[in-house]
Amino acid sequence: MGELPAPGSGPDERARLSAWVHGTVQGVGFRWWTRSRALELGLTGYARNAPDGRVHVVAEGQRTACLKLLEMLRSGDTAGRVTLVVESWEPARGDMPGFEER
Repeated sequence: MGELPAPGSGPDERARLSAWVHGTVQGVGFRWWTRSRALELGLTGYARNAPDGRVHVVAEGQRTACLKLLEMLRSGDTAGRVTLVVESWEPARGDMPGFEER
């Protein structure tokens, strides 16, 4: 599991989630699915394929929305088949205007 935002950060604080998604997640609509869920949650960021077959998801917004996206990534209801999600957290930067598939 990754590092959570600094102590004292409330659920309404903005955060940046970085999630490396392992499994069968390329060529199956996973990035599109992730973008759709992120936009529903009001998040900005991107989902991009990595050369090793993983997908890297970076999402920024309300911490509670980021946690919900993380829960969805681990739910088993994604496009493709997720076997592992490795997360890390950092403060929001505010440098991503929308949510892209890369």
